[in-house]
Amino acid sequence: CASLPLVDVGSDPSRFRSFGMVSVRRAQPRDLVDMQQCNLMCLPENYQMKYYFYHVLTWPQLLHVAEDRGKIVGYVLAKMEEEAVIPHGHITSLAILRQYRKLGLATKLMEAAHQAMKDVFRAEYVSLHVRVGNKGALHLYKDTLGYQVFDVEAKYYADGEDAYDMRKPLLSSIIDAGKANKKG
Repeated sequence: CASLPLVDVGSDPSRFRSFGMVSVRRAQPRDLVDMQQCNLMCLPENYQMKYYFYHVLTWPQLLHVAEDRGKIVGYVLAKMEEEAVIPHGHITSLAILRQYRKLGLATKLMEAAHQAMKDVFRAEYVSLHVRVGNKGALHLYKDTLGYQVFDVEAKYYADGEDAYDMRKPLLSSIIDAGKANKKG
């Protein structure tokens, strides 16, 4: 899949970036049911619809979907940490349907969310949680996107698995600045 430069989708959601037959665009409220279905098919951590609505109504610039001929095949659900001393974003969930993996879609979705965090909210860094045993996601986050392990949160997931708290600087190169926001 050819790698294209990120293009600002701006306030017009009809503008999007195309990668062959799959497009990456900003999510709209009409996409939320399909995003939830993608989540249910891909991940053990699932959310009620009101959580998706909260995200799209509060941070509409940060949610993006990958779409193939009208079908949502992946998404990124992101937010800003509201009570943080240092402004920073958080990736709540990222999912790509199995048959669409290894096409660079996860990278494009994450980069779109990162760019919006910087441009719209002036986020200093972005954080996420990932299962310590999720080797594929760890490769994406560390090797492809440049995240670093900040901390380990014991028994973070409902099944008792630990999570890495990972962070990536966006506006500053000092990842330790996030230590002031231990609750974010």
